[in-house]
Amino acid sequence: MKFKVLAVMAALSVATPVLATGDAAKGESEFKKCKSCHAIIADDGTEIVKGGKTGPNLYGVIGRPAASVEDFKYGDGILAAAEKGLVWDEENLAKYTEDPTAFLDEFTGDDSLKSKMTFKLKKNQEDIAAYLASVTQ
Repeated sequence: MKFKVLAVMAALSVATPVLATGDAAKGESEFKKCKSCHAIIADDGTEIVKGGKTGPNLYGVIGRPAASVEDFKYGDGILAAAEKGLVWDEENLAKYTEDPTAFLDEFTGDDSLKSKMTFKLKKNQEDIAAYLASVTQ
């Protein structure tokens, strides 16, 4: 019986998704770097963070398929990643914000693709991802 319990626990530990280790409170402050291009506007129109419109609205980004904000004109790189099934989670959003073009190259396997997002976060990517996850919970 002990062996079965240990086997189930081991299987669950492998099957459990890895979550980013960010701090949402710190990420809220760090998001100031992002709001020149991105807003966070709830589905009911409530402005959580007033920001630019160069980038898509980031409300509900965690768990959302890439390139899925209606009426936003995405670049070829992120559209290719979306076609390959990219769904944003905290971990891959943190990696994307560190170096968007490198992330797209790795995810799609096509090093000719570029990201329209040229800004690279040098640190605290996990905090911003955790904040974005917390906004819609």
